[in-house]
Amino acid sequence: METEDAIKKLNALAQETRLEVFRLLARHGEQGLSAGEISEQTTIQPNTLSFHLKELTQAGLIRSERQGRSIIYSLEVAGMSSLVQFLTEDCCQGRPELCNPNKGCC
Repeated sequence: METEDAIKKLNALAQETRLEVFRLLARHGEQGLSAGEISEQTTIQPNTLSFHLKELTQAGLIRSERQGRSIIYSLEVAGMSSLVQFLTEDCCQGRPELCNPNKGCC
């Protein structure tokens, strides 16, 4: 991952509403949620939510898929994984295997 792409992803997550939506979708995995369900669970107004979903999608953090009359949004696992990998690439003096989230780093 290039630095510019990492900055784009981090910038998308550096906003309270988008971070809330991202974390909600992360909890729902591949099943995802419709925009209406996201709005209900977060109390974000649909017109505002649409803007934030677009930003997360353009950053490569979530994806959308049409299912019938609904659009289902879900976590873009590859996008998030590449960001985590980028952030931990030089972790623990070049030994990323030490950066176990259950163990702590360094």
